[in-house]
Amino acid sequence: MKCTLMHKRLEVADMELDEITGFIIKILNVYQPEHLPLGVAYKKGIADRAALNEWWADRSIPASRSGVRDALEYLGISNTKSLLVRCFGLSLSDQYWIRPIGSDLLWENVNFFENDFSEDIGDVLFGHANKAEDFDFSSPDNTSDGCLKKRWKIIDGKRCLIKGGSGLEKQQTFNEVIATKIMHLLGIPHVPYSLIWDGGEPYSVCEDFVDPETELVPAWRIMQTQKKDNNVSVYRHFVNCCEALGAGNMTSALDKMIVLDYIIANEDRHLNNFGLLRNAETLEWLGFAPIYDSGSSFGYDKRVVQIRRQSDIVCKPFKKTHSDQIKLVSDFSWIDFERLRDVPEMIYGYLTSEYVSEFIEDSRALAISETVRKRIEVLREIANCHIKTEDTAEGDVEKNVAEDYTK
Repeated sequence: MKCTLMHKRLEVADMELDEITGFIIKILNVYQPEHLPLGVAYKKGIADRAALNEWWADRSIPASRSGVRDALEYLGISNTKSLLVRCFGLSLSDQYWIRPIGSDLLWENVNFFENDFSEDIGDVLFGHANKAEDFDFSSPDNTSDGCLKKRWKIIDGKRCLIKGGSGLEKQQTFNEVIATKIMHLLGIPHVPYSLIWDGGEPYSVCEDFVDPETELVPAWRIMQTQKKDNNVSVYRHFVNCCEALGAGNMTSALDKMIVLDYIIANEDRHLNNFGLLRNAETLEWLGFAPIYDSGSSFGYDKRVVQIRRQSDIVCKPFKKTHSDQIKLVSDFSWIDFERLRDVPEMIYGYLTSEYVSEFIEDSRALAISETVRKRIEVLREIANCHIKTEDTAEGDVEKNVAEDYTK
């Protein structure tokens, strides 16, 4: 299949795709190299095909997504990358898509920000498939990342992402709501999450924070714009890349993200669930994206005794443990600890409320609230005696990928 990689209405490059594997076989022509996906190098008139293939593959549903194997079997498809071709690679996170050469398709008529989309793929991913004929593959669900069960829906005219949890507790869904409340108290820019129920199962839901004019560029893509020296830390490399792109100083935004993740004991803030926003047409950087995807927190996959133990909690994206990562924070003065005083009680009250308590036992709710209280106390001590130290690569994260919830 020969097609043109589009950035909204702009022709970026012609390329040849294998429709079965979803692999980019050849890049034929490049028209607008500055609009190539960030991190795809363009030198001496040639675009890096390997990097473009990596970017294209990252748009597909991960093979480790909960329920995806059954979905592929139902659809009679061998891999998730082939789904990309069937929806023209359209997403609700950015403005890239592919247009078959010779086609008269227009951005205005195909994009999911302004046009309705099918729920067929979402139904299959959620195990609700009920039709085999006239199946419509036109859905942003084909380009959603992450390993938890999720789907896009249009609710009251808004594009909303619905996401499930793992294990018996489905705790990630409740964690998103709690993290939202904490970020609201601290004035941290964030994507608000609420809870919905479907068939007796809890799901978190949030509105798309990307609109028809903007797009999310994950930290991983930003960090591909420069080669990282071995003696430079992951944190410093990210900051250096942002500054080299003209995106400004990200220190304050990173401080807030790191502090939040310390409080909620987030274990999975990998490089694809935070990033920057930019204007899709002018490529102007608009700043740090509001914080989203904070569900893998509060010992979501641990037993109660492990939650209480409070040993060095593993983390991402910069250091292996929160005790090391919190040292990267340059300024704690923005934290209003008085507003955090009632957070443990808020957490316990929410987790023991009607319906939620059917999934979270009282002992678990109590352990989570007590450990959060202790972390806030330690955070106050750290803030009171804070001395900024030089960051090194020691203790850096080695594998910045999302957790596999199928394990």
